[in-house]
Parts: sequence; C-alpha cells; structure tokens
Amino acid sequence: MHPLIRTARTTGLFYLGLGIAGALGFLTIRPMIFDAGDADATLANLVANESLARIGVALELLIVLTQTLAAVWFHRLFRTVDSTAAGSIAAFGIVNAVAILGSAAMLATAVGVATGGAAGSADTVQLLYLVSENLWGVGGLFFGLWLIPMGWCVLRSGWLPRPLGWLLVAGGLGYLLMTFVSYLAPGAGIVADLLVVPATVGEFWILGYLIIFGVRKQALTETRPATPAAPLTTASPV
Repeated sequence: MHPLIRTARTTGLFYLGLGIAGALGFLTIRPMIFDAGDADATLANLVANESLARIGVALELLIVLTQTLAAVWFHRLFRTVDSTAAGSIAAFGIVNAVAILGSAAMLATAVGVATGGAAGSADTVQLLYLVSENLWGVGGLFFGLWLIPMGWCVLRSGWLPRPLGWLLVAGGLGYLLMTFVSYLAPGAGIVADLLVVPATVGEFWILGYLIIFGVRKQALTETRPATPAAPLTTASPV
C-alpha cells in the first residue's frame, strides 16, 4: 500500500473513533445521567447508573485520545501541502482535546462526589456537570478552528474532492458562529443547530473518503523526470 494511502486511512480511522466515542458518550450516555433542570434527578440517575456514568468518563477520555491522534495524523497527511495550515489543524485539535479532558475530569469528580454520599452532593454534582457541558460548549471554538485549515489543506492538496474542502471551511465557520450564538442568544434553538450542519456533513464525508479511498489516484502518480540537458560540446580545434 502506498504510504500516502496508509496515512490517509489511519487518519480517517482515528477520526471515526472520535466520532463514535463522541456519539456514545456526549450524545447518548450524558443525557441519561444529566438533568439540566433538576439537581436531585441528576444525582439519583448517577447513583443508580454508576457503571454507566463511569463508562461516560472513559468515553470522554477516548475522545481526547482519538482527537489527539487524529490531529497529529492530519498534520502528517498535509504537512507537505501547507505546513502552517497542517500545524494549525494539529494545534487547534489538541486544544479542543484538552477542553474535553477538563470535561472528563469534571465527570470523574462528579462520580466520586455522588458515591461519597456527602451532604449537599446534589448541587455539587449538578455544578460539575454544568461546567463539563460548558467546557464542551467553549471547546466548540477550537473545533471550528480545526475544520477551517483542514478544508484549506483539502483545497490545496488536490488529493480530495474540492467541494469537500469548501464544505469543511463553511462548517468550521458555522461552528465558530454557533459557539458565540449559543452564549449570546441561548434561545436560538434551531438556528444554532443549523449552523453546524455543514460541519457534520463534511466530517462524515472526509472520514468516509479517507477510510475508503485514502486519496485520489492522481496523487500517487510520480512526476515525470525532467528531460536531461544536452551535454556540452567543445568546439573542435581548427
């Protein structure tokens, strides 16, 4: 297998791992534990489903791991295309991973407080979950930032479909706007949700393309060697 295809597919698999961990942890397990309007219900859910809550912590740690690896491999994939943009993908992705690491620490602390049975633990657990949720919220800023240089590298490389590059750039900008809208206009609802649609489509597209195809075949063709210069001839003596 060509090294470029191997790098592309490894990158796609790390990205897929990030998506699966996020879907299971943030979108599935967290709503089963956290009730934003009722601290007592959150505590009761956590105590009754301690093992599930611990799995949620593990999944957030898996998100950190897979996003960090994906960020490094995106840099490896695109470093010859645009070193600044490739470095930006790695840097922004790792910063977002650090935000999720903070969220995982909050969830782990919440489990410890809930199982400790201390007085007032419901309010403490609720606060920890709220901070965790807001770490995800503010982390969206850097998630948007990592999609923009990713899209730029797709456009510059010629290895991947150009519409995908524009979609990733638009998705990154949408994530940036959504992060601000969610705090400036918390009642925006569907408007905020629509802003991240291009990013979601772009993410599924790029991870699917990287895993299935790797890169376009044209990227694997070797450049033709330059025509050798004609040898210098010396004038014959008179």
